[in-house]
Amino acid sequence: MLVTNRFVVAEEDAAAFTARAHAALAVLAARPGYRRGELVRALDDPRHWCLVTEWESVGTYRRALGAFDVRVHATPLLAEALDEPSAYETLARAEPGGEVDIVHSDRAADPGR
Repeated sequence: MLVTNRFVVAEEDAAAFTARAHAALAVLAARPGYRRGELVRALDDPRHWCLVTEWESVGTYRRALGAFDVRVHATPLLAEALDEPSAYETLARAEPGGEVDIVHSDRAADPGR
């Protein structure tokens, strides 16, 4: 599953935000089920940032959010994200030059198929 938390950060706050985002990414990366993560910034408007993490499953992500170090270092930052859906399940994937692999939804009703 993929989690995207988007932020709008004033340019004068970028250094402090970056330090906090690095700390959040570090504690999330230490949790079981974490696969990868990135802090990215929009090329067209440097006020727009995104913290992207990938997890084995929704369960590992939710358990990670309950960990003490995550509640201390990541949750306050994540609470500042834009109020919009942030967790997405993978429904198809393709490696470079590869075929599209369709993944069945974990949801009971799968409207995306």
